[in-house]
Amino acid sequence: MKILVTGGCGFIGSHTVCELLDNGYEVVIIDNLCNSKKEVISKIETITNKKVLFYEGDVRDKELLHKIFQDNTIDGVIHFAGLKAVGESVKIPLSYYRNNIDSTLTLLEVMQESNCKNIVFSSSATVYGIQESPKYVETMERGKTSSPYGETKAMIEKILEDLYASDPTFKITILRYFNPIGAHKSGLIGENPNGIPNNLMPYILKVATHELPELTIFGNDYDTIDGTCIRDYIHVVDLAKGHIKALEHAHKSNPNIYTYNLGSGHGVSVAEIVTAFEKVNKLKLNYKFGARREGDLPEFYADPSKALKELGWKTEETLEDMCKDSYHFIIKEKGE
Repeated sequence: MKILVTGGCGFIGSHTVCELLDNGYEVVIIDNLCNSKKEVISKIETITNKKVLFYEGDVRDKELLHKIFQDNTIDGVIHFAGLKAVGESVKIPLSYYRNNIDSTLTLLEVMQESNCKNIVFSSSATVYGIQESPKYVETMERGKTSSPYGETKAMIEKILEDLYASDPTFKITILRYFNPIGAHKSGLIGENPNGIPNNLMPYILKVATHELPELTIFGNDYDTIDGTCIRDYIHVVDLAKGHIKALEHAHKSNPNIYTYNLGSGHGVSVAEIVTAFEKVNKLKLNYKFGARREGDLPEFYADPSKALKELGWKTEETLEDMCKDSYHFIIKEKGE
């Protein structure tokens, strides 16, 4: 099978491409490189010893998408492409709505015109909004999201539902991610965004390598075990493997919409992440506590039992693995 991966040079996309290639899939990538690097392609090829067909461009470019589908027999799509930082989305909401919604609409139109009816969508736990319980289950209704980023994910889920209602020949899999961190064991690919990071682990890494002077932990007065936010952290390789399970499930299932949480099933606080990182990598981080960040929720984590039951998927990597692999990548990236 040949899979089109949008945003395939990004953090989650690149790891998923490696898993696809290792599992015998052919891969075509489209990425505009707005927050990724073209060198990732050669690193993927080094890791897997397989070739990747790469198109540099924007998923909103309908002409380019038509060319990709005309030049390749695409059997399915994994849709990662999109802006993804919660805090940034609060500051520049129009950019998030324009980019994330437009790219998805264009992709779905071209898929329908090309009779490609299998898509795995990169959604987010933020679609749950604030729930009575911090343990999120797929049967919960989508809540009032706390950021424009989360709202774009919720809107795209609704678009996919409406698409299926109008065309029930589609196989649509929605994967709601929790908090991916870590890096490939090779140290060749990982997360190293441009500028000041919006997510915790890249921020920690820039402080650990003295690229930034200190880590700001946003809020230490939440009603949690130590006052810092609690999240469900998942190793990016575990997350990537979830996409393989989703494709395998779709291949043998009837057309429908399938929704799964991909998370570990338990919460870890920001302070606990910092402590674990220091311990496993034998170093000290310079950090301070700052004000709460707009759009952040105090606590949430996954109920991943549906993914285990229907996909046969569960996490295998530990928090220590995530911290160790993240640091290994950034040290290798910097040549230290």
